[in-house]
Parts: sequence; structure tokens; C-alpha cells
Amino acid sequence: SSGINAEYGEFQTFQHYFIRINLSLEHGMADVYESEEEELTIENGAVLTKYKTAGEISNMVLKAVMEEVIPGASVIDICSFGDKLIADETAKHYKKDKNLKKGIAFPTCVSINEVVCHFSPLRSDVAMTVAEGDLVKIELGAHLDGYAAVVAHSMVVGATLDSPASGVAADAILAAHYCAEAALRLIKAGNTNKQVTDAIQKITDSYKCTPLEGMLSYQIKRYQTEADTDKQIVLNPSEVQKKEVKDIEFAVHEVYAMDVFVTPGTGKTKEHSAHTTVYRRTEEIYQLKMKASRAFYSDVCNRFTLMPFTLRAFEEETKAKMGLKECVTHELLQAYPVQQDATGQPVAQFKFTVLIVPNGNIRINGGLFDPTLCKSEHSVEDKDIIELLAQSANRKTAGKKKRKKAKTAAEEANTN
Repeated sequence: SSGINAEYGEFQTFQHYFIRINLSLEHGMADVYESEEEELTIENGAVLTKYKTAGEISNMVLKAVMEEVIPGASVIDICSFGDKLIADETAKHYKKDKNLKKGIAFPTCVSINEVVCHFSPLRSDVAMTVAEGDLVKIELGAHLDGYAAVVAHSMVVGATLDSPASGVAADAILAAHYCAEAALRLIKAGNTNKQVTDAIQKITDSYKCTPLEGMLSYQIKRYQTEADTDKQIVLNPSEVQKKEVKDIEFAVHEVYAMDVFVTPGTGKTKEHSAHTTVYRRTEEIYQLKMKASRAFYSDVCNRFTLMPFTLRAFEEETKAKMGLKECVTHELLQAYPVQQDATGQPVAQFKFTVLIVPNGNIRINGGLFDPTLCKSEHSVEDKDIIELLAQSANRKTAGKKKRKKAKTAAEEANTN
């Protein structure tokens, strides 16, 4: 860590369990995450319940936000609505435990057309509204006691069963949807990240689309939506990633945030002109010099723990921006810059959180897309992928009715 000051004392990171003690008299704060001899996993009933409940909340909020995405709607109003709803719904749980942290695991982002992700504007920004025919991506997350459920969904504004979306936007959305469905069926104990990467490539090829280069999906842990482990899934790996991202095998009781991005373009991205508004606290330690920076950082630690947040969450935006600069300069905060497709093509995204259990897995959010809202001249062509999609997405205890539903999904993939 950079800038370690003696008055902070020793700081040690344990590989197999999570502990962070950062005490600073100057900041007037104490941020303590309770340690245990071994980090609890979803094998623990209480942990499993927190993940599942966070998943239910995230999906409930996502459905509500989707209803707000109509022609003429303000993007900042949609984002603010989503964030407030996450805070309100998580506040209803674990009321007796006053020390239990809960709330936003990822601020509501609404990214339109060629904008890839992380677009969550501020009150001072130029107003942006949703238009008929826009490909809109919604991303958000909720957590209870640091156990997070993150989710993303794509939709075309105004698309209906009678008038489905078509063209390259529909191609990208359908490809991304079936990529997510294939990944869900592959993220199980004993399978590998390479199987997921390969399946995604086959599906996008069928739809004449491309996964965004280098996009990573992560194993997640308590207070870590991007766990510091080698357990990663890469889409369309770059030459560097082909060497650096390790082949890994999924294991029982792990949790993953599977994130799929697809474009009819080249798969290359570049930074968008919109300024960054989403940040996440790191585990770096540095003695901040400016009073405004110390006050801002103290607020971040107390309100957001290690979860991503938006500057919109601060009432005094100007003061927040003043405190932000020194924190970013000394790597106390990690930025989530707004990205866009390099060629201006629309981008589709689907994301879900999945828990690996002994008899399969449990998707705790996502799964809200209706493929009949999009129409494409392309379809899944690879026989192995068609067979994969025909498998039940439920655990081995799934009944005949559920297996029949899964087969229908595969048939849709072969006709849409």
C-alpha cells in the first residue's frame, strides 16, 4: 500500500478471510469489519439467506426501474429512483442488528445504445432522456451484511410482443441473453471458466456479434463485488489476458457475478466523454492532507463500506468533488469510467449473481428477459450449445414441468 503512515499502525491482509481495521483519529471514524478464523460461505444458512434476500431485492428493484424506462423519462430520475428503492427495501431487513451494514451494492446505472456501462449522472449534469427505440441497459445491486447481489438487464424502449425490436440491437440482445443462459448452465462445480468463454463465443458468432473484448466476470465475496482472487471469467480475451487469466475450475459454495456484454461491432471499447461518477473504496491506506478530502473519505467509509457508490449520493456535490480528487490520486478510491463501443454500435448487457451448491447452482436474480420482444434473422447454430440450452437451469431436483420450460428456451434460441 502506498503512503502508509506510522500512526495507522500495522495493516495485514489475510488471504482466506476478510478483515480491515482502519482507525484514524484525524478522520474521527472507525471502520471495522469483524474477522473470523475462516470466511463464512453459502454453506452457512445465515449467509445463504442474506444472498438470496439481496437477490430478491435487486430483482424487485430492477422490475420497478424497468417500468420507469419509457420515452421522455429522465435518466437521472430513473437512477435516483432505483437507488432510493434499494435503500428503502434493504432497510426493512435485519432491523434489530444496528451494526449490520446494508444498502446499495452497485448504484443504479442507465446506459443507452453505444454506452457500455457505468452511466449514472449527477444533478449538475446536462439532462438526458430516454427515447423510443433506445437500447437501454440497467445495472444495479443490493447487499445485506456485505453479501451482494448484482444484476443487469437490457431492453429496447417501446418493444412489444406485437412490435418486437429488430435489427442489430435485437441481434445483440438475443445473443447476450443466450450467452447468459449458457453461462448459467455451465457455472457449476467441476466446470471451468474456459467452457463459459468458449460457449459465449459460439453464441455471439451465430448472431454475427462479438463479446466486448476483455470484459471480466468475478467471483464475489463478502464486501467484495470483485473478489481479489484468480477466479475470473473473461469474454473475448485480449492477447495479454490469454496469458494472464488463469484456467480455473468452479467449486461448491463459490459465488459469481456473471456479466455479459455483446455488440454487433468489433468488440473494442473506448472511454466515453461523460465524466466518471461511480467509485469504489480500495484497501489502500494514505494520510489525506486536505480537510475536505478527509471528511469526504470518512463519509464514504461510514456509508458505503467497500461497495461501489455514486457521487450523486452526496447532498453537497461540489464538496464531494473537492474531496474526491486527493482520494483518487492516492488510490484510496477506484474509478468506474463510462465506456462506449468504439464504433458507435449498440451494446447489450445481462448480468446475474449465481451461487454454486452441491447439486447445481442457484441464480438469485436476473432472468427477467422475454426473448419474444426481439426478432432476429439469426439463431443459435452450434449443436452442443442447443443441447446445453435445453438443459434445465434449475438444480437436479427440478421437476418435469421445469425441464420442459428449459427446453422451450432452447427452442426459442433456435428460432429467434
